[in-house]
Amino acid sequence: MNIYTRTGDQGQTSLVGGQRVSKTCARLESYGTIDELCSHIGLLITYCASEHDIQFLTDIQGQLFVVGGYLATDNTQKDVRPGNIVTEDMVTGLEQEIDAINATLPPFRCFILPGGCRGAAQCHVCRTVCRRAERRILTLAEEGAEVAPLVISYVNRLSDYLFVLARKLNIDEKHTENIWQRNK
Repeated sequence: MNIYTRTGDQGQTSLVGGQRVSKTCARLESYGTIDELCSHIGLLITYCASEHDIQFLTDIQGQLFVVGGYLATDNTQKDVRPGNIVTEDMVTGLEQEIDAINATLPPFRCFILPGGCRGAAQCHVCRTVCRRAERRILTLAEEGAEVAPLVISYVNRLSDYLFVLARKLNIDEKHTENIWQRNK
């Protein structure tokens, strides 16, 4: 398989199904940001010590390929492949993990500055890229593309998971959370 095809040299690329679109369109921005998030999660994994966290994050990377495949399909032109459908189980899995982590964390009542140990800091980078991906997906929907509600729910929940995971990583590393203090 050739790595380069030269078919994108004029600023166009193909969606799933072969439809040619501009590389600057909202659909590309949405799944490109999901791809970026997946790469950042790959870096985050290198900072994790817990086998459970590593495996859960690796599973998320696989699920982000599902999300990306869904977003790369213009379902007015081609049916979404069954393997590219975001499921309720994917959203529920994130919620269950959030609840499990949250049960081990001290309550928080103020804003936490991104940072701490390297893993937590990278987790916050992932969280903010995830929020941007959510905004790009919502832009796609606002432009008239059909976007399944579970796609939006999944990405929204993923950013919540990344927030609690950042807190957990700081606690695991015995690193104090940086609390934002107004007017300091």
